[in-house]
Order: sequence, then structure tokens, then C-alpha cells
Amino acid sequence: MGPTMKRKAVETEDTSFLKVLGNWDVLALGFGAMIGFGWVVLTGDWIGSAGTLGAVLAMAAGGVIMAVVGLTYAELTAAMPKAGGEHNFLLRGMGPRWSFIGSWGIVGGYVTIVAFEAVALPRTALYLFPDLNHVRLWDVAGSEVYLTWALVGAIAAVVITTINILGVKFASVVQTFVVVLLLVIVLMLVVGAFTGGETGNMAPLFTGGAAGFFAVLVVVPFLFVGFDVIPQSAEEVNVPARQIGRLVVIAVVLATIFYLLVIVTTSSAMPVSELADADIATADAFGAMFSSDFMAKVLIAGGIAGILTSWNSLLLGASRLMYSMARSGMLPAWFGRLHPKFRTPVNALLFIGGLSFIAPFLGEAMLVWLVDSGSPSIVIAYLLVAIVFLVLRRREPLMDRPLRVGGQGKGGLLIGGAAVVLCFGLLSLYLPGMPAFLDMPPWILFGVWWAIGAFFLLRIPTGIKPGEDTEHRLLEALKKR
Repeated sequence: MGPTMKRKAVETEDTSFLKVLGNWDVLALGFGAMIGFGWVVLTGDWIGSAGTLGAVLAMAAGGVIMAVVGLTYAELTAAMPKAGGEHNFLLRGMGPRWSFIGSWGIVGGYVTIVAFEAVALPRTALYLFPDLNHVRLWDVAGSEVYLTWALVGAIAAVVITTINILGVKFASVVQTFVVVLLLVIVLMLVVGAFTGGETGNMAPLFTGGAAGFFAVLVVVPFLFVGFDVIPQSAEEVNVPARQIGRLVVIAVVLATIFYLLVIVTTSSAMPVSELADADIATADAFGAMFSSDFMAKVLIAGGIAGILTSWNSLLLGASRLMYSMARSGMLPAWFGRLHPKFRTPVNALLFIGGLSFIAPFLGEAMLVWLVDSGSPSIVIAYLLVAIVFLVLRRREPLMDRPLRVGGQGKGGLLIGGAAVVLCFGLLSLYLPGMPAFLDMPPWILFGVWWAIGAFFLLRIPTGIKPGEDTEHRLLEALKKR
């Protein structure tokens, strides 16, 4: 092999992903990303806010919204199976600046949830090990931070980041193992509800009226973010493009079923008044079903499994998206470097892993702030994907679509239109006077993230029209600067 051929081989090796993920790997990544820690600590609040049936209806409505959005993702992912998902859809349909806004929104959502899991892990560990807090460091918003507590999350950040650097297949094997544990836990919840639960505990079925319903609905973006990890990893998937799109929707359906089962089984275990006073409601309910403190700790193990699956998947997704943005020239080229051996976006992983390492040292108050600040950014990105779905249906009706949702006629336009309306509805819930209007700390985090984004957005050249070769024309424009 001559020098020229060797150089080309190295370039190919340095700039391509390994196609090693099968059907189950992809489904485990998408489903596991959505099942984080929220179901462990928030279920009692959902039931208290809306009642058992009210919470079920709100979660089902949220699942329908995400499934409709997921259908638009399914078609676009099958048509453009490239790392970066939303980034590629918007680049082709709406141009570089809109692509940046949508991509930045999803990265912001991913990063906040990765940091959330890094704080949630020591919060969960404290339930299992009440004497965990030693060596007080400082106080953040009324939350005392202890060195030993924070190190649980920080060390986990190092481990999970390392797993992702070592290769997507290794990360997916870990993901599969932990997802299986999650499924075992939910099966035990169902068994416990039949053997130790009582339908009388489910009363009241409704409470809080519309406000209670919306109090549950507004957490949907946070709970369901993660199905879009599947598009992020599309270049590493070794299944037909049409199947990738289907797996997006299947993951959303499975997550909805999971959340509904958790609500119903938890409400059957204890009266609402006792759930409200519980430290971690779902764990206490699980223990009550089996009359065993040990079983409560088993449920916490399921919570830890949820933390790890969500953390692992979203770290993977965020790193691929930042890599794609760097590959298009939207972010510094440093983020676009692949590990020479494992071919993973090592610098993007180190950056996000570093943020998750820091998060536990900011204390437990960060949990709510991170949830609230990331959700609007996620909805903004979903809204743009729904819009670009319609744009591409109109502008490029002959584009190769291995999976065409709604068929050739108006069915697809109706699905896209419904996704736009539903995303607008979700976004409106965060406006002043609405149930999800944010407190000041989350708004500060939200503002800082988008201020950083504005710095990069303004550096993107204007006048580049959307199309199939938009990325190439963008890179050419950036070279001339």
C-alpha cells in the first residue's frame, strides 16, 4: 500500500463511526434514556397533584404527544440516518441557523439531564446509606453539600464517561444489562400491586382539577427526552433505515406503558396522604406492598438503574450531536475529534462528562433547577423538528423516505401539523401565568445556556439556503472567512 492510500485509510478510520448497534441495542438506548430517576421521586407528587386517574390521563396524554412527535422523527431519521439527528433534519430543511437553534436546544436538554442524574445518584444513595454525609463543604440555596455525598456522583461521572469513550458497543452492553434490571423491577411492581395493593388506596381518582392535570403534563418533556438519542446514534446502527424510524416510536410507546404502570401500582400501595409524607414515595410504596424495608431498597436499585440508563444514553446522544455540530463548523473543531482507536467523540464526551462531574458539588437544590431549565429547550427543538417535517414534505416530496408516516397523501401533513400544534401547546405552559412558569434560578440557567449559544449562532454565515448540500456550502463559507 502506497503513502497516498495509507493516508486515505487513516482519514477514513479517523472520521467514521463503527456500525455495531442492532435492534435491541437501539431500543435499549432509546427506552433507557427516557426512564431516568424521575419516576422514583416524582410519582407521589403526580398522584397528589392530579389523583390516580388524573395522573394516568395526564401521562397518557403526554405519551400521545411524544408519540406524534416521534412519528415525525421516525420518518426523518429513516430518510437521513446520520449522527446528529435534528441537526441534519433542520440543516436540510431550514438552513444552518435554525439547525443550530434546534441542535443547541436538544444539547441543552441532554446536558441538564446528565447533570441531573449526577446529582440524583448521591440523593438515591443517601436513602440506602443514611450515614453517607461527611465533610461538609458549603451550602447552596439551603442545600448542604458534603464531600462524600458529592463524590458518589462525581466518581460515577468519571466511570460513565469512560465507558462511553471505550466504544458505543461497550456502552450498549452496559445499557442492555441495566434496562433488563428496570424491566424486572416494574414486573415486581405489578406483582406487588396484585398481592399487596388495594384499590381503595387509589382514591381520590381526580384532584386538583385542570391545574393538577397540567402539573403532571408539564414534566412530560423531561420524562420522555431520550427517544431522540436513536437519531443521534444513527451512523452506528447496523439495521435498515426504515427499522431505525420504527424503533423511535416503539421506544416512546414502551416508556409510556412503563410510566402508567408505575403510577397505578404506586397508588395502590398506600393512601395519598402517606405517599405525600414519604421520603421517596415509590420506594416506600414498594416496601409497603411486600411489607419489607428490603424491598424498598430493591426499588431504589431500580431507581439507580434508571439513573444509569438515562445518563449513559443522553451522554451518548449529546456527544454525537456536538460532534455533528463541530463537523458542520457550528462549534469549535475540538468537539469534532473522534478517538483514534474507539472512534467515539472523545472531546465532546470529556466536556459533558466534566459538567456532570461538577454538578454534585452544587447540591441537591440543583435537581429541580436542572429539570425546569432544560425542559423548554427540549420543546423548542421538538417544535422545530415538527415544522421541518412539514417543510420537507412540501419542498422535497420526492425525497427518499424509507419510512413514510401517514402515507403519500394528507395523512403525513396531518401528523406533522398535529405535532406542531401539540409542541406549541407544551411550550405555552412555560409562559408567565401558566402552570410551568419557571422560578428565577432555572431561568438563569436557561438564559446562560442560550447566551452561550447566541455567541456561536452569530458566527454562522447568513444567506446559505437549505438543501441536501447545505453542510458542504456552510463549510465552504466558513473557510472563506
